[in-house]
Amino acid sequence: MLNQYRVADKRNVSLDSYNPDDTAKISGKNEVAEEFERLKEELQDEQEKLYASKAHSVLILFQGMDCSGKDGVVKKVLSGLNPQGFRAESFKRPTTEEADHDFLWRAHRVTPAKGYVASFNRSYYEDVLITRVHGNVTEQEALRRLKHIQHFEQLLADSGTRVIKIFLHISREFQLKKIQERMENPEKLWKFDPSDLQERMYWEEYVRAYEDVFEATGTKTSPWHIVPANNRWFRDYLVLKIVVSAFRELKLAYPKAEIGGPGGLTGAASHQ
Repeated sequence: MLNQYRVADKRNVSLDSYNPDDTAKISGKNEVAEEFERLKEELQDEQEKLYASKAHSVLILFQGMDCSGKDGVVKKVLSGLNPQGFRAESFKRPTTEEADHDFLWRAHRVTPAKGYVASFNRSYYEDVLITRVHGNVTEQEALRRLKHIQHFEQLLADSGTRVIKIFLHISREFQLKKIQERMENPEKLWKFDPSDLQERMYWEEYVRAYEDVFEATGTKTSPWHIVPANNRWFRDYLVLKIVVSAFRELKLAYPKAEIGGPGGLTGAASHQ
């Protein structure tokens, strides 16, 4: 099931070929409700093994157009993780200090240590998306940054970090509906940002920029997953399956207890 949503071979990618309303022929959330709970429990178990073994770390990137549900999916899918081993980061406009460093600096300093999980709401990819769409970097610089990202993600992989990259795919009509809901609902008005309406004018430019990102950085080591997100229940279900599948591939296990040798139980008993 997951293969149809994975981009891992640098082939030409067209977002038009992915239906944001897709639900993989699943009729509704009730059909997968029990599996969803089982997967959440499995994710909790995998996180515990990750924390105990300290052999790997996991970084989950969420990208998507405004209103695609990046905050919501973290809340719905990752809320069961133990907060002692999980951190959520959000990337907005760079601070003065961040802008004075290379574009990967602010992300690299908060990547997870071994044993930990981190999620990025937006990420270093913004520096080849919004900057490119608004002409803040040249095409040559954007392509150079994509190369740096490839090398950066390979460095993370070589250092034991599993990078899970997820693009939450919504339609332009769905986005407008969500913006209107934010404007009309007093409980959601705080989420409304006038810049969201301005950014809608660049929808096609963002689509092309994302397609270039998928083609340049979707590899077997660090694939992209294009997740249909118009139906929130399916978005959450598919993201959870993707994350659990990535954990399974790490083949995590609890470390064996060292009960012998100097300082161990055997050593202590020999002195009694």
